Amino acid sequence: MLLSLDIRDMLIIDRLELAFQPGLNVLTGETGAGKSILLDALGFVLGWRGRADLVRSGASQGEVQAVFGLTPDHPARAVLEAAGLPAGDELILRRINSADGRKTAYVNDRRASGELLRNLSETLVELHGQHDDRGLLNPRGHRALLDDFARAEGEVAAVRAAWRDLRTAEADLAASRAALAAAEAEEDFLRHSVAELDQLAPEAGEDGALDQKRRLMQAAGRIRDDIAKAATAISAEGAENQLGNALRWLEGVSGQADGQLDAVMGHLAEAMGNVAEAQQGIERVLQALSFDSHEMETLEERLFAIRALARKHGVQPDDLGAFADDLRGRLAALERGGQEIAIQEAAVTAARSAYDTAAAGLSAARQAAARSLDAAMADELAPLRMERARFETEISAGEPGAEGRDQVTFRVATNPGAPAGPLNKIASGGELSRFLLALKVCLTAGTTGLTMIFDEIDRGVGGATADAVGRRLRALAERSQVLVVTHSPQVAALGGHHWRVEKSVVGEETRSSVLPLAAPDRVDEIARMLSGDRITDAAREAARALLAS
Repeated sequence: MLLSLDIRDMLIIDRLELAFQPGLNVLTGETGAGKSILLDALGFVLGWRGRADLVRSGASQGEVQAVFGLTPDHPARAVLEAAGLPAGDELILRRINSADGRKTAYVNDRRASGELLRNLSETLVELHGQHDDRGLLNPRGHRALLDDFARAEGEVAAVRAAWRDLRTAEADLAASRAALAAAEAEEDFLRHSVAELDQLAPEAGEDGALDQKRRLMQAAGRIRDDIAKAATAISAEGAENQLGNALRWLEGVSGQADGQLDAVMGHLAEAMGNVAEAQQGIERVLQALSFDSHEMETLEERLFAIRALARKHGVQPDDLGAFADDLRGRLAALERGGQEIAIQEAAVTAARSAYDTAAAGLSAARQAAARSLDAAMADELAPLRMERARFETEISAGEPGAEGRDQVTFRVATNPGAPAGPLNKIASGGELSRFLLALKVCLTAGTTGLTMIFDEIDRGVGGATADAVGRRLRALAERSQVLVVTHSPQVAALGGHHWRVEKSVVGEETRSSVLPLAAPDRVDEIARMLSGDRITDAAREAARALLAS
């Protein structure tokens, strides 16, 4: 329930505090007094999209705060919990609009998004404006309204899930068929390429290893001769022989040198050992550099074959192995494609059967709900002085989709014996308003905790018909809080709580204010609505009679 609405510096309102009550709340006033501004302000704090120029002229920012009372089982609590926000017995929504257009929202003093406000608003307020009856003229809206009346959320969710599964299965099947067709078109290429790659069998890193070995082979021819000369120079015919001779000559005379040659002979012996190790190392290098020309040709042929195949397929040489695996996978998919498509065709058949079952269940729920809605509407139209009108919910076959395969159309006949037809061609403005009100009464049966706002729902009707509209609004207010903006004295007289919206000029500025009316003030306000600017005693008597009734 909406407990209070606090508006500051919005349009022509500088400061306004309203405390609403349970039951039927009516707001009246002259045309242009600012009744629609209240709805604009409420829509703003609820996150609804509306007019942008809301800040009062000369103010730096405008602000609206709405306080709602929540029952323990109110659906707004689930929205708050999902958003990680605290939920108490009161829900405080506050939204600020700066003069430059920036908007800031708070829920229970926590920063919040406009989307969260809108999600909360769906559980808090239902607005039926002057043009809301146009929703009755949209057959797509009719289906949603019937589903609401049927309480068919579970059936609709099941159809949506089944439709999603069916579309996914159909998309998978179509993709597999396209892939198979593409694979069949390149079957010869795949088989030839796989055979070519399997024959060559390139390995990761092989290109680099072969290239390094080839470079070494190419260099070997240039350096082997110099290495061989070095081997000869330190061989038994070269340095090694000279060192050996020197050592033998010194050994022959060392006994006569009193030990002075001992260190020299040690160095020569060490040098001969180092020369021997160097000679062995050179021999190993020469052995490593030894290869025949056939080995070089074989290596180059493989290296060039790997690189040519990489260029052919537009990949790096080291990626040929992975590329071969991909081609083998595509070839395997081609070979088993028929089996996979058969499996997916069976999945599509199963998904379609599941969708048909879910859609049939939803259609049955809609058919049953249509009969109940037509009966409920007949009961509601009678008190609205349309007892001879007929409301029919027509269900016909439509294109299958996420909402089922039913077309739903509300049709009416306003006169006995006349054929039923679309609302926009059969019903007048006043009749449309009453059809809307009756439909809202039917749809909200069993709903609690919702604030319903009707903006001039009684337009186009007067006299006894307006009185009937007011009585249905009052009946609706017995289980929901109802706010009505009205120009009808009959409706205003039935309100449990009454406010008058006034517009005044203070200095150079226009201001709008809202005044709660006590019993004597209500008499004058309803008398004004009956007679105009000049309130007569007769109008007051008529107002008292309306209030008394």
